[in-house]
Amino acid sequence: MASTTNSPSTGLTLPNFSIQTSTFLPKTSQRSIFKKKKPFNFNSKRVVSCKASNGKQNDADTSFLNRFDRRDILLGLGGSLYGATSLVRDPFALADPIEPDLSSCGESTVDTSKACMNVPCCPPKLKDSKIIDFEPPLGCKIRYRPAAHLVDRDYLYKFESAMERMKALPVDDPRNFMQQANIHCAYCNGAYSQVGFPDQKLEVHYSWLFFPFHRMYLYFFERILGKLIGDPDFAMPFWNWDSPCGMTMPQIYLDPYSPLYDENRNLEHQPDVVVNLNDGKSVVKQKKKNDDFYELTKREQRNRNLYVMYQQMVRSSKTASCFHGAVYRAGCVSETDIGCTPEPRGGTLENGAHLAVHKFVGAKNPPYNEDMGNFYSAGRDPLFYAHHGNVDRMWNIWKTLPGKKRRDFDEKDWLNSSFLFYDENANMVRVKVRDCLDSKTLGYDYQSVDIPWLRSKPTPRRRRPGVGQGQDQGQDVAARRKGKNRRGFPIVLDKVAVRIEIPRLKKPKNKDDEEVLVLQNIQLDRNDSVQFYVSINDDEDDDNPCKPEESEFVGSFTNIPHGDCHSESMLSTNLYLPLSEALEDLELQREDSIVVTLLPKEGEVSIGNIKIDYVC
Repeated sequence: MASTTNSPSTGLTLPNFSIQTSTFLPKTSQRSIFKKKKPFNFNSKRVVSCKASNGKQNDADTSFLNRFDRRDILLGLGGSLYGATSLVRDPFALADPIEPDLSSCGESTVDTSKACMNVPCCPPKLKDSKIIDFEPPLGCKIRYRPAAHLVDRDYLYKFESAMERMKALPVDDPRNFMQQANIHCAYCNGAYSQVGFPDQKLEVHYSWLFFPFHRMYLYFFERILGKLIGDPDFAMPFWNWDSPCGMTMPQIYLDPYSPLYDENRNLEHQPDVVVNLNDGKSVVKQKKKNDDFYELTKREQRNRNLYVMYQQMVRSSKTASCFHGAVYRAGCVSETDIGCTPEPRGGTLENGAHLAVHKFVGAKNPPYNEDMGNFYSAGRDPLFYAHHGNVDRMWNIWKTLPGKKRRDFDEKDWLNSSFLFYDENANMVRVKVRDCLDSKTLGYDYQSVDIPWLRSKPTPRRRRPGVGQGQDQGQDVAARRKGKNRRGFPIVLDKVAVRIEIPRLKKPKNKDDEEVLVLQNIQLDRNDSVQFYVSINDDEDDDNPCKPEESEFVGSFTNIPHGDCHSESMLSTNLYLPLSEALEDLELQREDSIVVTLLPKEGEVSIGNIKIDYVC
């Protein structure tokens, strides 16, 4: 039995551990938008080992006013929290990176179309607190985040103790678990305005801010846990849902008596249901005694998930724009703004496996689907942090995959965008995107485990006998469904599959350009769960549609409820689906058109236009 001691930093009675207690201090010098648009508010058969393996994974702006930092001008030269009451656009700013305006922080809102719920998510106001600029730790050893399904009892004891201490902190301590959960709520449900643009709400999803924000959110959460148990080298686990051995909810989070447990989860998906990384819905029922069919379908779902991961990480994410999502600049008002992206568009993984896991875990309790099923409450589930640990790991892996364009953006508006977090010592810290591009610079990496989806390349569903030169499979399908393929836009997608022939462009000037299927002006209620699949040149069997393991399947669109009462209830967005590898696999490179199939799975959506371009 561990003895107890009184913690001078928290005032709590805490158990002693057989680890050296030290004070770890950071180095701190440091429904429709339609025509009339409102300013945008982001509201295989191979046996896979379950054991860890080795070797399988792996600028600042200047101006003549360089004596002052732009944020100090806007937040007050002292940089104090909540110090500014009237914010104006900095007339000397030469770029438009996103920054949260603390002085504007108000209640977050959750909109269900029928009612509006106010949620207090702003960080606590600490007296005389200053904002300090983040500096990555120097000379620290790398700590490795373990796969949750591989941790031992000693690790679990330490992890549970850290979480218990965090939950026991005073409610007004910014390091308290609920205060930490509120960070996600504030940044995702309209609590913050953008610095210099009081009418523009800040949203960290569906844009190039998604990966950097969540990386640093987890970073400080992890540092707080380490501080509370006196272990600065503590590393949180990640949910290894991209590997067959980790595709069910990790057991360490399922004990009702553990601080890692959350009662607001989908009980139908516990304890050993395999996650569906394509849409979050379980297609495997609860295990019954001597049920061989169950085990077979469970294996099938695992294998299908590997093809989904290949689709999202390899085929469809060959550029920064495809992987990270849309550009998001401060004060973005209209499509006529140069370099401005007024509509949200998440990257392939954010829109795919990331959302699927949120849906899979969240409880079935409409209208809010807490906790993981709604952005405002997702951070209240300890499993959220393991989930996003794996999302963050995917960013690391993506940059190691072959391809000339698999590298992060180099635009200053991205690199200089910033977020505010409380660190392990309750200091408010400003972090820029440029600070977090390399996890090893931050002092952490991930346990080396197998990545089986790299070997899960889709194959064509079937190869049709030769259609003569000049007439491709798409035209053949179009000829047989002439009356059904040619229809006008917008297309309303609800219950029936829609097929439409789309012409291709001439070859690009640059041979390395990625050919992309673009679905434009997708309109839906942001408070609805919506999903549809997209395939090309399928065989028209609506009872047996294309699956992720087939080359014809090129992607899907997913929305989980994330509305806030400050934004239009209708969301207008775009979907980019790279085609180059699919066209090569299907031998369609020389064809003039393809037939696109849209298969609705959930909800109703309108699509304004579909085209092929070289834009990603």
